[in-house]
This record gives sequence, C-alpha cells and structure tokens, in this order.
Amino acid sequence: MYTVSLVSLIEKMDLANCTPDIDINSIKISQPDVNRPALQLAGFFDHFDSERVQVIGHVERAYMEHMDREEGLKNLSRLMDYKVPCIVFSRSMEIKPEIIKMGTEKGVPILKTSKTTSSFMAEVIRWLNVELAPRITIHGGLVDVYGEGILIMGESGIGKSEAALELIKRGHRLVTDDVVEIKKVSDETLIGTSPDITRHFIELRGIGIIDVKTLFGVESVKNTQSIDLVIKLEEWNKDRQYDRLGLEEQYIEFLGNKVVCHSIPIRPGRNLAVICESAAVNHRQKKMGYNAAQELYNRVTNSLKKSGK
Repeated sequence: MYTVSLVSLIEKMDLANCTPDIDINSIKISQPDVNRPALQLAGFFDHFDSERVQVIGHVERAYMEHMDREEGLKNLSRLMDYKVPCIVFSRSMEIKPEIIKMGTEKGVPILKTSKTTSSFMAEVIRWLNVELAPRITIHGGLVDVYGEGILIMGESGIGKSEAALELIKRGHRLVTDDVVEIKKVSDETLIGTSPDITRHFIELRGIGIIDVKTLFGVESVKNTQSIDLVIKLEEWNKDRQYDRLGLEEQYIEFLGNKVVCHSIPIRPGRNLAVICESAAVNHRQKKMGYNAAQELYNRVTNSLKKSGK
C-alpha cells in the first residue's frame, strides 16, 4: 500500500498548521478519499473510516455551534480518539482554542485552509488519487508528441533513446528515458513519469549521459504525461506478416488498462521520429472520429459495389 506524508499534503495544499507542537513527520495518509464528519459530530460512528482526511466546512461548524457545548466537544474528542490523520477547517474559519488544545493532547493535527470546502475536497481527492495510485515500473521511454503520450518500448539497444532524441530535436518533449513509472489514476487513464534520479537524462551508447533540459531548454521536457499510445520497436523479420492497413487495433495492458499498441519493425532507412509523429497524429485523428484505414476500406467497398452493377 502506498502512502503520502502529511507534510507533503500541507505543502501541496498550502495549509496552515494550528498545532505546531505535534510531530507531523511520521503521519501518513493511505486513503485517497476525504470525509466530512457530520454524522460523527452527531455521535454516530458506525462504518467510520478513520484513515481519511477529515474536512470540517461551514455546515459542520454551524452544527457544532448549535449543539450543546459539552456534547459537541465530547463527540469531537471521540472522533480524535480514532487517530485520524488530520482535521482540516475550510474557509479560514476561526478555530476555538479548546479544539486546538484537544488536538494537541490527542496528537491529531488541526489544519486550516482558505479554500471553500467543495473546491478543497476536489483538489485533495484529485491529488491523492495520483499520489496513491497503483503503479509499476517498465523499461522504455515516454515522449509528448503533439499532446499525445507516446510510450516507446523495445529490447535494449534497439534505438528507443535515439528515437526520443530525434523527437526532442523536432520540438517534442521528453518525459523519461529508459525507465517509466506508470500510475493508474482511473480505469481510463494511465500517467507516466520518471524516477527522480534519472529525470531529464538520456543515455546514448557511444556518447554517454546527456541532460536534455540543459542542452535543449526547459521547453523540451515535462514531468508527467498520460500514456495514450504504445510503439513497440522490434527487429525486422522478413518471415512475419506486419499489419499494413490498421483496421483492427492492437492493445497492450498495464495495471488492467488497455492502451493502443503499434509494433514497428526496424530496418535501415526507416525514420523512427517521423513514424512516431505520424502515429501520434493518426491516433488523435481516430479519437476525433476519423479513421483513415476505415475510410480506404469504405472507398474500396463502394468501388466494388459500383463495378458489380
């Protein structure tokens, strides 16, 4: 199970820590969802998921003020006894000193944000879903080509890095070379990124390591990219039948998600960068509703129908 430190959440969401005496470095978040503890403040704790970030908004605050003071503090104390990761008050609302004191005594950080409750929850859930997503690491390179994330795979030494470098020189952006960390952020979306230690570096056999960001500028790199298309480079095999029309899509699966995959045979004289660019544009065109292979098939079919009359 992956976790995110509370320190990272505080820094990312620009939260104010109202309980500085608590050591927050050891607190981890393991659930991507958040909870508004309305029922818990009313004293109902059945099925309570204590591992979620707790968010108190205007409605919860108004309810606490209308309750008997002792009963409200008692239920809030019970909530903290579950050792929730933190309690976040939205809208920069004033937090009573007794709540801050209680949080400090029970080791539950009390945080505050200026954002509205709904917008803060949406932002936190989106960020946590990415940070806590299931992930795998594969051998390959990832390049942003015309806005499409192209994952280039193949055996070691087949030319993945050289193809990525040519694409960078043609104005496209490198995400990672050699090692790709893939995160499943939803049933539809895979996000690729680079390990911190190799970010923006490319290894070229015979030359060594080059720093793409330094050589080509910041516009030639990016940190993350959705994976929209996979191109598998392989040695040319004259005995193998390769797809020449593309009427039926081939797929490869990562973490249960299917991604369109093209197998590209390698032989002298083939320009891999141009092939990758064409594949990216053709894939985007298909997503927009136009399939060139299907159009050719329809033309041939209509031509045969007319000639048979």
